[in-house]
Amino acid sequence: QVQLVESGGGLVQPGGSLRLSCPAPRNIFIIATMAWYRQAPGKQRELVATIINGGSTNYLDSVKDRFTISRDTAKNTLYLQMNSLKPEDTAVYYCNARNHNFNYWGQGTQVTVSS
Repeated sequence: QVQLVESGGGLVQPGGSLRLSCPAPRNIFIIATMAWYRQAPGKQRELVATIINGGSTNYLDSVKDRFTISRDTAKNTLYLQMNSLKPEDTAVYYCNARNHNFNYWGQGTQVTVSS
């Protein structure tokens, strides 16, 4: 079993930025579809952004033009650059690596957007 470890969360004011990181074992990283999910209190976990090996990305409508998902194959690391953060972005953010053989999660990192 692989446990991913996210970092980069924290408290930020509305309009601010954060960058989340999620390193992964190389044998997983190079074959996985990587994604970020989030779960706010009292709500279901939702898919925020996905990036496949070829680099194609997809985003939740509410984060388009504010968030950018990327993957650094030299560092085997997934990123989520979050700009223009809003209070409704407050949630625990989870890293996910999956393909037809596996589905791995991180423990989550808290992002709180508040003045």
